[in-house]
Amino acid sequence: MISLQLRNRQRTRKVDVRQLRQAIQAALEGLGVAPDSELCFHLIAAPEMTRVNETFLQHAGSTDVITFDHAEPDAAALHGEIFICVDEAVTQARRFRTTWQSELLRYMIHGLLHLQGFDDHTASDRRQMKSEENRLLAALRRRFPTGKLARTNKGKTPGGPGV
Repeated sequence: MISLQLRNRQRTRKVDVRQLRQAIQAALEGLGVAPDSELCFHLIAAPEMTRVNETFLQHAGSTDVITFDHAEPDAAALHGEIFICVDEAVTQARRFRTTWQSELLRYMIHGLLHLQGFDDHTASDRRQMKSEENRLLAALRRRFPTGKLARTNKGKTPGGPGV
């Protein structure tokens, strides 16, 4: 069985962690991830992402997703951590005219693809990775409505104030 941890350490958006876990599990099934894999997803805000980015990658500022691969070379199972910046998901969603929930899933998929050996250092690699990312995101959206990722309080709608 896949060991999956999900840590929500941000307050930018209210995320239904139970629904996100189901979406991640659906993505893992779609990717055919080995059952002895161990993954941890961290939902964080821009200040924490900036610290992670500068401390571990020596890059200035925040970014959307950072993946740390902890697997042994040539291991079949995935072992890693994926840091996702919810602030970036909100910003990029506006830019690309989509929802922050969809961007959140895109970042999750992007991190998983990195753990599966995809790279985005060259233009060719980026195109190949983006194509696979789009394919997986479309398949996931068919199985899982992204709107369910926004946790709502009574009287508030997803995407509205307080979400």
